[in-house]
Amino acid sequence: MVEIQVAEAGTVQTRAGSLWYDAWLELRRRVIFWFSAVILVVATAMALFPGLFTRFGPNQGCNLRMTKKGPGTGAVFGYDLQGCEYWSQIVHGTRASVLIGIAVTVFALLISILLGLLAGYYGGWLDAFISRLTDVFFGIPFVLGATVILVAFPDHGVWAMTLVLVVLGWTTMTRLMRAQVIAVRDMDFVLAARMLGASDGRIMFKHILPNAIAPVFVVAMLNVGNVIAGEATLDYLGVGLQYPDVSWGLQLNIAQTFFAEHPHLLVFPSLFLTATVLSFLLLGDVVRDALDPKLR
Repeated sequence: MVEIQVAEAGTVQTRAGSLWYDAWLELRRRVIFWFSAVILVVATAMALFPGLFTRFGPNQGCNLRMTKKGPGTGAVFGYDLQGCEYWSQIVHGTRASVLIGIAVTVFALLISILLGLLAGYYGGWLDAFISRLTDVFFGIPFVLGATVILVAFPDHGVWAMTLVLVVLGWTTMTRLMRAQVIAVRDMDFVLAARMLGASDGRIMFKHILPNAIAPVFVVAMLNVGNVIAGEATLDYLGVGLQYPDVSWGLQLNIAQTFFAEHPHLLVFPSLFLTATVLSFLLLGDVVRDALDPKLR
């Protein structure tokens, strides 16, 4: 912790600076940060409040007699094969992708923090057990493992997919968290807290966690984009969400057969999916650079 002296009206005020405050000062000067943040705010608003962007619900307002599907036929994004306004379907498709991406990352991050703290702080047989368990799950390919599980249990929805992806998606962050805890646990301020009689729980969550979480947080931000891409891939392969659910991956699955006749069915959800995933990845990159002074 450093102290920043601020002179104002003949008096001196002291304000505590921190790694996160310095990172914010760096981030707010970055165009990529604001570009990514705006896209993600819009995507999150579409997921949480779709009624602000469209008057139709999912799979509502459809006209099976609609013959002209492309843009400019009464709807900016045209219509899908069921005669539903495609813009409305894309808006509602945002919810599944963003919800699963954020939920999986949050739950996986919590698991990683707990296991990484226990393994890195205590070491010994507990560290060996958690490390070997992590290695086992790390060896399972993300998409292939999810495909096998989802095929075995075909009756699944958003939360079932979230559970499957959490089970397969916590290993990288756990490894990083463990390494960070090992690097911090023997520092002077941790040893001082231990000598003053602080409990293990207080040392781990009050002293070690705040000084070890930054790199794990960056990986978590990058992980959101990867999970969204993985969820769309599973939907595209036909093992993820199923109709009447609406998602970008399902729209791409349907569009692949009719791309020649109706290219807009593939183009528009692809653009939204790419923009959202790319925004999470870019945001993670700039946050990593801001948190690491050596990368500025």
